[in-house]
Amino acid sequence: MTIDEASERYNIPIKILREYESWGLCGTVKKIMGAWQYDDRDLERLSMIMTLHDIGFENDEVEAYMRLLLEGGSTEAERMRMLNKRRVSALDEIHFKQRQLDRLDYLRHEIRKATQTL
Repeated sequence: MTIDEASERYNIPIKILREYESWGLCGTVKKIMGAWQYDDRDLERLSMIMTLHDIGFENDEVEAYMRLLLEGGSTEAERMRMLNKRRVSALDEIHFKQRQLDRLDYLRHEIRKATQTL
């Protein structure tokens, strides 16, 4: 499958595919007649890259995670540390947003209360 086919079929931006290629992580991706050819393992890795981007990893974090993943089982603790760090950050964001909602609800309550007494 070419880069254009992979991009279209799996809705992966070509920019991400080119970045993936530049990292040198695609050992099974072969250049045939001037075009990269992706196999099922490459597409699984690309799916993982998209997931990491979706959960908020920066490009350097994605690359580091993928390098660890390709190294194998001995890197599980480090990959778990990276995921836990992102999870804590996501929870912090959620808690911040909850505090904002609480404040918004308080202000809405105050307005309702004021209009009921008029």
